[in-house]
Amino acid sequence: MTTTSVKQRAIALGFFDGLHLAHKAVLTAALEQQKNGQTPAVLLFDEHPFEALTGNRIDRLMTDEDRRAALLGMGFEILDVSFRAIRDLSPEAFVRRLLRETYGCGFVSCGYNYTFGAGGRGNAGTLKTLCAAEGIGTAVCDRVRHNGADVCSSAIREAIRQGDLQTANEMLGAAFSFSSTVLHGDSRGAGLGFPTANLALPKALVVPKAGVYATTAQTEDGTLHPAVTDVGRRPTFDGKGIRCETFLLDFSGDLYGRPLRVFFHAFLREEKAFPSPEALREQIGRDAEQAAALLTVT
Repeated sequence: MTTTSVKQRAIALGFFDGLHLAHKAVLTAALEQQKNGQTPAVLLFDEHPFEALTGNRIDRLMTDEDRRAALLGMGFEILDVSFRAIRDLSPEAFVRRLLRETYGCGFVSCGYNYTFGAGGRGNAGTLKTLCAAEGIGTAVCDRVRHNGADVCSSAIREAIRQGDLQTANEMLGAAFSFSSTVLHGDSRGAGLGFPTANLALPKALVVPKAGVYATTAQTEDGTLHPAVTDVGRRPTFDGKGIRCETFLLDFSGDLYGRPLRVFFHAFLREEKAFPSPEALREQIGRDAEQAAALLTVT
């Protein structure tokens, strides 16, 4: 770590996977310090602390690229930090050396359950005490609840795995989405009269429950299109490997090799094998009608 020139920053602390409602409370607390002349910033680790400490992967709610773009769009300066480089700092050193001396921190915000320092020995209360001794203001945000449950990344991941997009999206404060490049498929959709955009799910992302969804698809020019998206193994055909196939209801044209962002709004039905391609074609037609009735594209 190298010491930077003194600059008063209001730093939001957290991993911020998904930028859900509880995250936004922490971020808003830092943004509000602009009125006091402080620059809002986010301390971003290069890897998830849980993954670094345990070796176990955590499915993400958004890619690192999407998280970064969203934070920059909100007006945050991003402070990139190697977790392994600071993981053994004591809570005291974390506050003094990293926050105050390295990043000129004048204010920090975090969630009620925030932990930091070697072995996670520091908590939100510790942070508040140590920051007070260093002349750093603090805001510890209370838990955010939704229908009796805490808003947190793990609850949102589970809702997505169960196909409960209403709960997931309400906790996120936006529709769960991802962006991927359209790949060449085997043209089975086109053969059925419903040409689909074949997408690979980002490797780190949580995989939605297998089935058919009402979605919207955003093309490269920013236009939103009502769509139907199938996530699964296509049991009517080969049944191998998880695929994501999106049929844009009001689009005709070539999307191969271009980015497409898919927003998931509602789970329509379970994935199942059909007795024939014709039976599948008829069901896709019904899926498209149901999705069109549910979606409003502005």
